[in-house]
Amino acid sequence: MELERRRCTSHGAQPLALTAGHGPASDNLDPSATGLWRKIYWRLIPILSIAYLCCYIDRVNLGYVGVPLSKDLGLSAAGIGFAAGIFFLGYTLAEIPGNLIQYRVGARKWITCILITWGLITVATAAVDNAATLYIARALLGFAEGGLLAGILLYLTHWMPRSQQSKALSYFFLVIPVSATTGALLASFLLSHYGLVFGLAGWRSVFLTEGTLSLLIAVPVWFTLTDKPQDASWLTSSEREMLHAELDRDAASAQAVTLTLARAPLRDRHVWALAFAYFAIVFGLSPLAFFLPKMITVVQHSLHNNQAVLITIIPELIAAVGMIAWARLARRRTPATATIIPAGVAALAMAVAAYASNAVIFVSAVCVAVAGIYSAIPQFWRLPPLRLSGPAAAAGLALINSVGSSSGFAGAYVTGFAEDVTGSFRDALLLVTVIMLLGVLTIASVGRHPRTW
Repeated sequence: MELERRRCTSHGAQPLALTAGHGPASDNLDPSATGLWRKIYWRLIPILSIAYLCCYIDRVNLGYVGVPLSKDLGLSAAGIGFAAGIFFLGYTLAEIPGNLIQYRVGARKWITCILITWGLITVATAAVDNAATLYIARALLGFAEGGLLAGILLYLTHWMPRSQQSKALSYFFLVIPVSATTGALLASFLLSHYGLVFGLAGWRSVFLTEGTLSLLIAVPVWFTLTDKPQDASWLTSSEREMLHAELDRDAASAQAVTLTLARAPLRDRHVWALAFAYFAIVFGLSPLAFFLPKMITVVQHSLHNNQAVLITIIPELIAAVGMIAWARLARRRTPATATIIPAGVAALAMAVAAYASNAVIFVSAVCVAVAGIYSAIPQFWRLPPLRLSGPAAAAGLALINSVGSSSGFAGAYVTGFAEDVTGSFRDALLLVTVIMLLGVLTIASVGRHPRTW
């Protein structure tokens, strides 16, 4: 393993290390600095969030249309789980090369390119007519979307100093509950109006409509993103100097041992430990993303699928509020602590959901679980830059996210298989609880003292 013990001395293409002491640095109260951060937030976070919104909707829409699609194509719950999970195989394989490509060509070109690609694939999914073509479409969608999240995380480290990262990441990841809510409303509307879009079945119109939205969003992404701060014509010269000074101060104060070569993260046990921890944290998302409507109807037999789809909005709205509230509190805590607390609460809530006897208890427990997972995710992403910089950040962030994303395949398939065998989702939710607790223990062991790495 090739390690370089050093202080980062430039902000150019390298992500910023975050201190692991007693919490992040406080915000600069200078009014001009406040205006600078506000300008950067409004320029970058909305367009990046919209791009990820399209990505997330196109990824999880299978869960909303699973019941009518499975009837038309003759799929079992395990078949739907496989279709949901095979997406993550392509997604995982594409992440590291995708992030290295972005490191070379820039975020603007790369994100625009993959938006167009996955938009076309989602549109084409509306035409699938059997299980095999559905599986192929989902695998290709995973390859297309694989470079987005890790690329956005890498991109934000070029713009956000330590004092702003907790807030910026929380605002960005707020798009997950927003996209789930938007996707549920859109899917419910289209499923309720058979033939509204070109006479297509409701589930086909969902794929066609949502894929088209991704294609349209590629246009503002191309015209809005700026690859590097020094190229930002929308900042004044004094604002660019202020940003550079803040980034330089963070780089000069970084004390962590960092990996800098692209291949180094692949051979580093601490990076792999973080990768497993992220896998464990997000393991609970895929069962809920792809099976929550069906889980609700299993617990409460009197509900129809469309009603259950609308109920899934409740956990997402509560999670959005929880994310914002926790982001304010988390700024006073270390990244490890800020991740462990909500992830641990989410794991326990999953156990409660597993034994829920009615829809009210089940949905309430799911609300807590989703809020906990979503609140933990942005705080977790404050940890990797303590270990990674330069080309190693491009490879390492992609590695961690790809391992985490592979939980989507395992979680979705295991959940569908368990429901086919037992007629219940209890075993799957208990498995989620155990794996999430293992992730919490991993962060507790490797995340609290990153300077000893």
